[in-house]
Amino acid sequence: METRLVAAVTCYIMPPTLRHVAPEQDLNRDQKFFDRYSLVLGVLAAIALALLVLTLKIADLTQGVYIQDIEEYQAAVNKRIQPLSDVYLPGEQHTAPTPVTAAAAPEPVATVMTGPQVYNSACIACHGTGVGGAPKVGDSAAWAARIAQGIDVLHNHAIHGFTGSDGVMPPKGGRMDLSDAEAEDAVDYMVEQSK
Repeated sequence: METRLVAAVTCYIMPPTLRHVAPEQDLNRDQKFFDRYSLVLGVLAAIALALLVLTLKIADLTQGVYIQDIEEYQAAVNKRIQPLSDVYLPGEQHTAPTPVTAAAAPEPVATVMTGPQVYNSACIACHGTGVGGAPKVGDSAAWAARIAQGIDVLHNHAIHGFTGSDGVMPPKGGRMDLSDAEAEDAVDYMVEQSK
């Protein structure tokens, strides 16, 4: 009775890995696992090989058609693989390479901007917010003393710059590409808006 009880407890309480299994059953399980594992690895290797072959075939077909037959591509390859220099033996004549001349840069088309355009592209950065002591456009109290100096003085300060107790005005507002007339038009616009 006691051995039966031990056998029953062993069967129900002990996990299957700790129970006594015949060696033949262990070998059969191992063989089945190894066979399935080998089959799965073989199938995955075949799929990977098929994808590799398919990718290489597609790349060969597309690049061969679209790139390799183009004359520009061939010229670029020939230029890339051209030797860096030539070797000449004493007594051999060679021609000097022709100098490459740079094409003349096209001159930009000069467009004259109006006063409001200059103000919106350059002056608004300081005169729109009052940065650095710049009088805001539309603030007649801030502009009154400046307007009293005369328009010629304001034009001069806008073109050549000005350093005063209230702040600094860089020449042409930092936009040296502006003409004097454009800077004067911007000043006229700001004065008109601030009266």
